[in-house]
Amino acid sequence: MERYLSYYFANLEDFPFTDIFGGCEFPWQVLLRVKELMKSGQNRIGAGSVIHPSAEIKGPVWIGENAEIGHGALIRPYTVVGNNCSVGHGSEVKHSILLNGSKVASLAFVGDSFLGKSARIGSGVITANRKFNQSNVTVKGEDLNSDYFGLVLGDNSRLGANSVTQPGTHIGRFTWVYPLTNIRGFVPSNKRVYHERALTMEENESLELS
Repeated sequence: MERYLSYYFANLEDFPFTDIFGGCEFPWQVLLRVKELMKSGQNRIGAGSVIHPSAEIKGPVWIGENAEIGHGALIRPYTVVGNNCSVGHGSEVKHSILLNGSKVASLAFVGDSFLGKSARIGSGVITANRKFNQSNVTVKGEDLNSDYFGLVLGDNSRLGANSVTQPGTHIGRFTWVYPLTNIRGFVPSNKRVYHERALTMEENESLELS
């Protein structure tokens, strides 16, 4: 498994909150550092960002410029949203980092996760962030020193609608995960990932139903 920030994320210097990366080698370290930096409880919202009236922000939260938080969205504490990001209708984002230009579509859950620049989370996606037995999350046998950890999604990668990622999933850059895919562990960069499914087609009655 590739562990280092540089495998998943390029050009971190253009992020508006670069202090969150200080001294960190691995993505999970950045999430822990965010909590330390936000202890003061101060919210930051950049110029041009739009928070729709029915959205709920539970700070501390940092939001960059020209971001959009849609109707009914919930942004929970220790979330950092970069410039030109969006969180869609009814989606929940908890203790996560969204690098510039990343987007979360409607009715998704992103928990304890790190999304790369211009990454995409499709509608209905669930990033599972805790194991059933509440033990520490591991990836390829490596303990991430936390019982809460969701997804690392590299720059320009995409998760199709209604996909589910298991706790501790790591996906490299420029990888596409097709809709309805259940994924875990480490997926390298520049891959297409999907389940092979046979489509069944049977005869149906002509019923006019009310």
